[in-house]
Amino acid sequence: MSHATPPAPSFADFALPSALLDALRAAGIDTPFPVQTATLPDALAGRDVLGRAQTGSGKTLAFGLAMLAGARELRQQHGRPRQCHTRGLVLVPTRELAMQVADTLKPLAEAIGLRCGIAVGGMPFTRQASTLARGLDLLIATPGRLSDHVRQGTANLDDIAMITLDEADQMADMGFLPQITEILDGTPRVAQRMLFSASLDGAVNTLVRNYLNDPVEHSVGPATASVTTMDHHVLVVPQQHKRAVITEIAAREGRTILFVRTKQNADRLADTLRGSGVAAVALHGGKPQGQRNRVLDAFRHGAATTLVATDVAARGIHVDGVSLVLHVDPPADAKDYLHRAGRTARAGASGTVATVITSSQQRGLRKMFGAAGVRPETATVQPGAGALARITGARTPSGTPVPEPQPPTRRRGGRPGNADHVPARNGRRRNPHSTGGARGRKHGDRQQHPRRSRSDQARRSG
Repeated sequence: MSHATPPAPSFADFALPSALLDALRAAGIDTPFPVQTATLPDALAGRDVLGRAQTGSGKTLAFGLAMLAGARELRQQHGRPRQCHTRGLVLVPTRELAMQVADTLKPLAEAIGLRCGIAVGGMPFTRQASTLARGLDLLIATPGRLSDHVRQGTANLDDIAMITLDEADQMADMGFLPQITEILDGTPRVAQRMLFSASLDGAVNTLVRNYLNDPVEHSVGPATASVTTMDHHVLVVPQQHKRAVITEIAAREGRTILFVRTKQNADRLADTLRGSGVAAVALHGGKPQGQRNRVLDAFRHGAATTLVATDVAARGIHVDGVSLVLHVDPPADAKDYLHRAGRTARAGASGTVATVITSSQQRGLRKMFGAAGVRPETATVQPGAGALARITGARTPSGTPVPEPQPPTRRRGGRPGNADHVPARNGRRRNPHSTGGARGRKHGDRQQHPRRSRSDQARRSG
């Protein structure tokens, strides 16, 4: 007896405003990812949501669509947000991730008549203050810079009805927990809170216990590496051949990220690769924000094929089509391994992750691979080896030095492209996935208003 195949889920299955559905269709975004299918019903109903999902799983739209639907309802009920106030807040660990989230959500917000802004370190404070002064429906911010704005009186948290902590474990690892708790303490306790994280232990669990109210928990995908979408390899190389092997790997066809431990090594290796004919750029925390943007644009749009990065890029950098991640310097622990590896095999695509080591490093990495849930294939290679080419696509570089790649000319009025664009078959776009300082203070009295349940209103507000 045959059984009919159930229809694929659609965003039209959720209680989203028709205007938002129209904006999604116009962007070519039709089919939700698993994390969106799992969390959207509860998020749209106003429930606190606790989501465990790896980077690249589609979290941005999972919380973003619910927040946009809620903000639209509040706009219809109460009009424009007050000066310096925002109704929805997304906290993220890095400037890069804030910009990625904004790239995904801002066009959708504008399509349904909402204002979306960012507040992050490394960018002009006064310009951000001017944006905040007009009132926002959705603010995407890093904890340190938002604390600065609140202290200066250029941001007010009293009217916040929805808060999302994205990549909460990384924010905790970066030492932002005091700023996060002070920000949460300064918002209405009845505001809807959503927390998304790759892991839910330690400091993240403390945030959940103290700030989420009876959260609905959703876990999408394993907490360890997904062996179905990534191939993991260890390349054992004699010390004297390590640099030559790395150069041949970087000269491969396809978009490649090389991870190193320090910013000095990133700059030095990128210079070396360009001297061998590889279009490489370096990304690290020592670069000004404008320069970091240009590096990412050059890599994203193909002017550079190889990105040499420190762990600043392990999360929050969402670039399509990275087919190989290479650990030039092994990661410090399993969590760092998984976040670096997460730059490839995103949103169900496949990818390769390789770690270059010398024979003396093998024993020390076994525990890390075990904790990451990875059983890599090990091969001993040297320059020109067939196994090296088979695993990574390595090839001999041209040897002709190339200048540092530059991004394409920016279009008038904006950045050169949407970082979360995910190309699909037949030229259509698929669902985009998902991309401060250290000061804060206690906030004063907070407006207490009833928790808003939005599911029925969202159904009617189309």
